[in-house]
Amino acid sequence: AELNNVAQAANTRKRENGSFYFFQEDPAKRIYVLLQGKVRLTQSTPEGQQIILDYVNLGESFGVVAFLSETYYPVSAQAVGNCQALVWDEAALNRLVERWPRIALNALRILANHTRDFQDKIRELSTERVERRIARAVLRLAQQTGRKIETGVLVDLAITRQDLAEMTGTTRYTVSRTLQQWEKQGLILAKREQIIIRYPHGLVSIAEDL
Repeated sequence: AELNNVAQAANTRKRENGSFYFFQEDPAKRIYVLLQGKVRLTQSTPEGQQIILDYVNLGESFGVVAFLSETYYPVSAQAVGNCQALVWDEAALNRLVERWPRIALNALRILANHTRDFQDKIRELSTERVERRIARAVLRLAQQTGRKIETGVLVDLAITRQDLAEMTGTTRYTVSRTLQQWEKQGLILAKREQIIIRYPHGLVSIAEDL
């Protein structure tokens, strides 16, 4: 009953592929839960480089920083495919938290998990060799969206070489060269916007530097 009341306090917001729910540095006034599609979370550096930090999957929340007063979104949230999300504005959030304070505690836990994930991402970008970073990114995507097919595990997300480059802090050329090498070794099948993992243990060995 409590969850139904919370859901009824939300509106729905649709976004077409490539459009944004919010931009980095926008005032954080709303929190979202994804109902359809996927959302790409990106951050731009002062030098203008874009980094893909994560993908939001069905049932996951984003924009949770809105629970903190007078703050800004640290990332941009872009629709991948046609998306639909539940959205609670600032007034609705305040009413819900007053009635169920546990919501605020859960939000802080989500923020803590996001902070840990982003710290891990920064550590990877700062200390790990490129091939290991790319392997980790592909395996992370497979864990989130992987689907078993006859030839292996399909990363069920249209992912470009540029996307992988922005996820791993490298160049599209380096990503293309690495994927070609793995394909020759029989680890993956790589098409224009599609990756099939043929030998997951091989990628794990690279990712863990075994």
